[in-house]
Amino acid sequence: MIESARATAARDLLRRMFDAAIASAQPALCIPPHLPEPPAGRLIVIGAGKASAAMAHAVEQHLRVPLSGLVVTAHGYAVPCERIEIVEAAHPLPDGAGLAAARRMLDRVRNLAADDLVLCLISGGGSALLPLPAAGLDLAIKQDVNRALLASGATIGEMNCVRRHLSAIKGGRLAAACHPARVLSLIISDVPGDRLADIASGPTVADPTTCADALAILRRYDIPAAAPVRDLLESGRGESVKPGDPRLARADARIVATPQGALEAAAGIARAAGIRAHVLSDAVEGEARDVGKVLAAIARQVADRNQPFDAPCALLSGGETTVTVRGKGRGGRNVEFLLALAIALNGHARIHALAGDTDGVDGQEKIAGGIAAPDSLARALSLGLRPNDMLLDNDGHGFFRALGDSVVTGPTLTNVNDFRAILIE
Repeated sequence: MIESARATAARDLLRRMFDAAIASAQPALCIPPHLPEPPAGRLIVIGAGKASAAMAHAVEQHLRVPLSGLVVTAHGYAVPCERIEIVEAAHPLPDGAGLAAARRMLDRVRNLAADDLVLCLISGGGSALLPLPAAGLDLAIKQDVNRALLASGATIGEMNCVRRHLSAIKGGRLAAACHPARVLSLIISDVPGDRLADIASGPTVADPTTCADALAILRRYDIPAAAPVRDLLESGRGESVKPGDPRLARADARIVATPQGALEAAAGIARAAGIRAHVLSDAVEGEARDVGKVLAAIARQVADRNQPFDAPCALLSGGETTVTVRGKGRGGRNVEFLLALAIALNGHARIHALAGDTDGVDGQEKIAGGIAAPDSLARALSLGLRPNDMLLDNDGHGFFRALGDSVVTGPTLTNVNDFRAILIE
C-alpha cells in the first residue's frame, strides 16, 4: 500500500509538471504583452500552426481595432474568432485544405501599402499547414517528400531546410510578399535552439541555407526525389529569401514562448513539492531510443551514486528527437524514448518518468506520450508483451496503451516541443 501511494504521488507530480509546461505557453498568456500599436493603415492578421487559432483569439480579445485575417491550424485546434477566419487542415501530412489556405493567405497580403501592418502568428506545425508548392511541383510530390522525411530519422532542421526550398510561401517568401508593409511575427518556438528559420520553416524570416543544402539532405537519408524536385534544387530555382533581402527590411520577429520557458515552469512545480529540479537541455536531438538509453544511464548514476546531482531530484529536458521507422508501429518519438528508457532502467525501484509532446500529439497518434514506472516492464511481461520487440517495431504507443499508461491531453492549443521529466526518489 505504501509503495502504491508513492507511485501515485510520483505519477501525479510528473503530470503536474507536464501540465505546467503546457500552461506556460498558452497564447492567452504569452501573446498580449507583445501586441503592437495599431497602424495608420490596415491591420491584417495571418498565421499558421497548432497554436495559431488560439493566438488569433488572443489578438482579437486584446486589440479592439479594425482588423481582418486568415490563419490555418490543425484539425481539432480551432478556436472561434469573430474577425479572423480560421481554417483547419491536416498535420503532419499536408492536404488540399492547407494548400488552399496558403494560396489565399498569399493573395491577402499582396498589394499592401507602407502604412499597413501584417501581424503574423506562427507556431509549430505551420510547415505542414502551409504546403504551397514551388512552381513545377504539386501537392502529391510534396506529400511524398514529407512522408519520407518523417520516417527517415532526419532532424527537424534538416526536414525544414528541404521544405523551405520546395515551397512558394516558406523560407521568407510570405514576408517578402507583404512588402512594403511592416510585418511583425509573433512566434511560439517548437524547435531546438529556437532557430527562427526552422519554426514552421520560417515563412517570414530570411533563410541562410541553400538548394544545395536541401539536395545534400535528401541524398544523406537516401530519400528518392521526383525529377521535378531534383530539377528545382539542382537549378537553384527553389532558392529561398536570403539575409539582407530588402523586401524583409521592415519584417520583425519575436519569440513569445519557448521550450526553455516550459521546462522552467515544470521545474517550479517540482521545487514547490520539495524536489530539486535540473534542466539538462531544451535542445536534445538524436534518435529517440538512443536518447532514452543515455538519460537512463544518467538517472541511474543519480539514483545509485548521487552524481552529478543528489537524489531526490527531477531531470528535465526538451528538444526534438527523431524516429527512424523500420517496424510496423506508428512511431511517436516521446513513447519511443520512454520505452527505451524503461528497458534500460530495467525496473529500477526509485525512477519514474514521463515523456510527451506539448501539442498533445506524439507522432501520428492523438496521444501526447506516456508514463514509465518501476513496475512497467513487469506489468508488460505479465500481459504477454515483449518490450524489446515492441521497441524494434516502433510500437511505443502500443506498449503504453496496453499498460493504461498513455498520457492523453487532447489538443493543447500550443506547441513547445518535446517534454521529458525523470523523477528520481
